Amino acid sequence: MSDPALGLLMLGLIVVVIMLGFPTAFTLMGLGMVFGAIALHDPSLPWHQNRVLDLMVERTYGAMNNDTLISIPLFVLMGYVMERGALVDKMFYSIQLAFRRVPASLAVATLIVCTFWGIASGLVGAVVVLMGVIAFNPMLKAGYNVKLASGVITAGGTLGILIPPSVMIIVYAAVAGQSVVKLYASAMFPGFFLAFLYLVYIVGWALLDPKIAPPLPPEQQKIPVPAWIPAFQASYARNMLLGLLKSVVLPGKALALETEKGRMTYLGLWKNLLSALFPLLLSAVTLWGIWWYVVIHQQADAKAMQEITASVKKQQQQQQQQAPAAAPEKPAGEEKPQEMGINSAPEEQKDEGLQEMGSPELLEQGEKAPAEAGPPAEFFIYFWLVVAATALVLLWYYWKLQADSFELLKLLISSVMPLGILTIVVLAVILFGITTATESAGIGAAGAFLLALQAGTFNWERLKQSVFLTAKTTAMVCWLFIGSALFSGVFAILGGQQLVETWVLALNLSPIQFMILSQAIIFILGWPLEWTEIIVIFVPIFLPLLKHFNIDPILWGTLVFVNLQAAFLSPPVAMSAFYLKGVAPKHVTLNQIFAGMMPYMVIVIVCMVIMYLWPGMTLWLPNYLYGGG
Repeated sequence: MSDPALGLLMLGLIVVVIMLGFPTAFTLMGLGMVFGAIALHDPSLPWHQNRVLDLMVERTYGAMNNDTLISIPLFVLMGYVMERGALVDKMFYSIQLAFRRVPASLAVATLIVCTFWGIASGLVGAVVVLMGVIAFNPMLKAGYNVKLASGVITAGGTLGILIPPSVMIIVYAAVAGQSVVKLYASAMFPGFFLAFLYLVYIVGWALLDPKIAPPLPPEQQKIPVPAWIPAFQASYARNMLLGLLKSVVLPGKALALETEKGRMTYLGLWKNLLSALFPLLLSAVTLWGIWWYVVIHQQADAKAMQEITASVKKQQQQQQQQAPAAAPEKPAGEEKPQEMGINSAPEEQKDEGLQEMGSPELLEQGEKAPAEAGPPAEFFIYFWLVVAATALVLLWYYWKLQADSFELLKLLISSVMPLGILTIVVLAVILFGITTATESAGIGAAGAFLLALQAGTFNWERLKQSVFLTAKTTAMVCWLFIGSALFSGVFAILGGQQLVETWVLALNLSPIQFMILSQAIIFILGWPLEWTEIIVIFVPIFLPLLKHFNIDPILWGTLVFVNLQAAFLSPPVAMSAFYLKGVAPKHVTLNQIFAGMMPYMVIVIVCMVIMYLWPGMTLWLPNYLYGGG
């Protein structure tokens, strides 16, 4: 058997052995060692001096020397700490009340919490199990269709591995040698767009067939209002914002009220006022942040660039003034031709030389990221339109701010705001280049500890569980990288990679045909294999071909991320289904869960088609922030 044929045999065996249930990492290492010993066998040397041992050491060191992997244990620790801290129960309750008038409100709330919680934790199994415990039984008791209830939990739970910060993206970055921050930026919009498509499907199905998601009874839609608020409204105003503004000026009547925590205090009045003003403050901070980054921050950079340019020009002028004085004296007879212009050619050459060394003109011509080039003219039009629309929405909201809306706002602030701030900070410091991915992971892990401690749900036992699970997951990823590095090295030595490339190039495919073929293969592999095996074993086979077809590895990788959502939803190895089955009631069968997941696989394909037809959804943000094509 030829060496390339051995490579293909090794590739086929890895799929069969993994499907038989053997551990992926050690299967990769075992096959790599066996086939590597065959490929590197030298009859003149004893068996124990086979060079496959040197290859194993070299590949292991290379894999573990990858700085990108350092962020994995920190992001995993962040997820496990928040999952063990049980911070999601109150969030689901408050979001469900906020969407109580929307069709299939429990399913909508489940999807939103799955998305939000998945971003924060990045753990598919933890999100599916947690939402299965919290949301599955309430949906079934409310009369929801089993397929709808199971599908929204299993599909929504997988979004955490797609939307940053995601361990899957870090693993791909390490395998493909791409920037983690660019991949994070590229996955941002597609991840939320896929969640939006899920939402459209759920609400659309409920509108077409209301029987699958009956409305909740009135008592479950009622927002609990404390007894002191009606008395407060009677004393000041029905509108809570107007009443709170009056109460901080004339607090006498308010301070006589009894709340669930005792007598109302002046500090309590200010806390309630700040809660009422939170939507206004959040909108103002968000809009100011956009204005600062796009306009003020870029103008400061442009001013600094102008100062550098002016400094370079000044140095050039000084050099030009000093050059004639330093030149040797010429005979008198040679001065006249110089006056007639013979010296013009050397000056042009001198200018060209200076330009080659880096003149201000060339500095200004250098390629910049759009974020560094300053805002386009239309930005100001759209920005002020958004400001006007936001102002109108806030005006309508505060005009309608009654007791139940105010209490709902407080519930949302207390349950969503802490986790939201942590997630936004972790993503912002990465995307805006303030910290590296590893440093932001450390910030996220520290913030997760603070949130869990503040909630009062974290203890020593849960800390030990979080650390143990983090070590276990990190060890699994590291062993996968070691096994994958050895496997891919032996596969290349046997000529398997070259054989695959020759076969693909012989098909004479167009870029779109190659894109469809590669994504179809990954989609099919997602049925028997998990995402880790696909990324560390099969993705490296396609990566060298991207350059030939002129396909952006950022775009292709993001399509792979979306594609691998199906790996969690496709039987027989649909891990989301097994996670949910473990906490589902006994009457819910695995086939019902599988049936509920199938429509979401179609939605994943639709999302991928839209991403390919509209690559700007994927590439605009990384190109804007960091430059590129």
